[in-house]
Amino acid sequence: MTDLAPLRRALLSVSDKTGLVTLGKALAARGVELLSTGGTAKALREAGLEVKDVAEVTGFPEMMDGRVKTLHPAVHGGLLALRDNNDHVAAMQEHGIAGIDLVVVNLYPFEQTVAKGAQYDEVIENIDIGGPAMIRSAAKNHGFVSVVVDVQDYDVLIEQLEAHDGHTTYALRQRLAQTAYARTAAYDTAVSTWMASQVGETPRRRSFGGTLAQTLRYGENPHQDAAFYLDGSNTPGVATARQLQGKELSYNNINDTDAAFELVSEFDPAEGPACAIIKHANPCGVARAETLTEAYKRAFDCDRTSAFGGIIALNQPLDGATAEEISSIFTEVVIAPGADAEAQEVFAKKKNLRLLTTDGLADPSAAGLAVRQVSGGYLVQDKDIGRILAEDLKIVTKRAPSDQEMADLMFAWTVAKHVKSNAIIYVKDGATVGVGAGQMSRVDSTRIAARKAQDMAEAMGLPAPLTQGAVVASDAFFPFADGLITAAEAGATALIQPGGSMRDDEVIAAADEAGLAMVFTGMRHFRH
Repeated sequence: MTDLAPLRRALLSVSDKTGLVTLGKALAARGVELLSTGGTAKALREAGLEVKDVAEVTGFPEMMDGRVKTLHPAVHGGLLALRDNNDHVAAMQEHGIAGIDLVVVNLYPFEQTVAKGAQYDEVIENIDIGGPAMIRSAAKNHGFVSVVVDVQDYDVLIEQLEAHDGHTTYALRQRLAQTAYARTAAYDTAVSTWMASQVGETPRRRSFGGTLAQTLRYGENPHQDAAFYLDGSNTPGVATARQLQGKELSYNNINDTDAAFELVSEFDPAEGPACAIIKHANPCGVARAETLTEAYKRAFDCDRTSAFGGIIALNQPLDGATAEEISSIFTEVVIAPGADAEAQEVFAKKKNLRLLTTDGLADPSAAGLAVRQVSGGYLVQDKDIGRILAEDLKIVTKRAPSDQEMADLMFAWTVAKHVKSNAIIYVKDGATVGVGAGQMSRVDSTRIAARKAQDMAEAMGLPAPLTQGAVVASDAFFPFADGLITAAEAGATALIQPGGSMRDDEVIAAADEAGLAMVFTGMRHFRH
């Protein structure tokens, strides 16, 4: 092996024809012989290029509906032969195998086929076999062979050929090989993940793949390297949003924006505007209202201090009036399913504010996986898509909730799903008025939420704490009555919680004694 390897013969077989003709012409101009198959060969010929069918090389036609076309020693021998190994060279000469110095392959669109909801048999037919085999053969022999799997590497390859008189450097071939193996790994991940969903059993092995979207300046802290990868699902959210303005998103921005968007997507825009304000992955205010501006103002009034420098998510397109309100304080990111011209004009004055727009909201009922790395492994679980309807609730106290209390209880329960455990949420008239998150003790979360509400009432010049007449949601059961009693002392009138504690009877008795209404969901929403 030498640093520079000549490129005399190339095999091109691509599903995505973007940039194909430009690459083909650049190769042909350097006298590179072009081998190809099917639609790729047709596209090259239509551009006036001379192309040899792979069938001419193998002596076998494409068969079995294209399942078999490149799986042949004439192809893989040409890719895998070590050019400086006398035995390999002799075998090539004996069997009439010519070297192949470049493979350009992008695979059957398996991920896109799954995403569009195709039937089982169609998905199976979009599992590429020959493509990954050629990619892996070429990548293994990167000492002599170049392999390109991404359109964005076409220009890099052409530049190298021009700079080195039709040769590629080892450094480039090595980098291309790494990219190639990562691509086949991600492809196999997509196939195995889909197959696991069809089999319906916990798979013995799990793999995860992604495509680099951007390299980040740093991670959670400046001493940590970080990058953002896409899983190819194309679901609405921070991964697929269009950034209309503002500086590059940071690691923490992306994490918090995802949390905000997932939360606000719980609220159907057909049922009215909603706003969620997130700080450090926890909501510091969530509200619904008649207008988007009012929803934002009510969410902001839950905790004005924490909202400073926060992330704002809206369930309806951003309008100019709401943008004016938001721009009155420092905000890191705003994400919404659209933004009108007036809103964009308002935000244009805040050049550091990131404005993201999406093609819709996330589907809170869509199944998925949540993955977390631990030392030596991964924890994998189903995404929490649990939802409770009012008719699913069990009223356990002597007093039933009023209609308004029930509406607020359902709102509070929806928010609780997105608050770090232990989670306590006070809600009044469709808006959070106190949030206690991530405490080691549930009663501490209750106290913190109430204290925040009292601080806000004092800041707003109100005579009573915001929790007066509010309802409370707890993401898990109250193990003792103390948390419930603290909520009652703060002015709460009704509670929603999973139930299931050994002391449920004690907690229910305390609720009855305080004149509270309480309902059990039978479902918890731990979020760690």
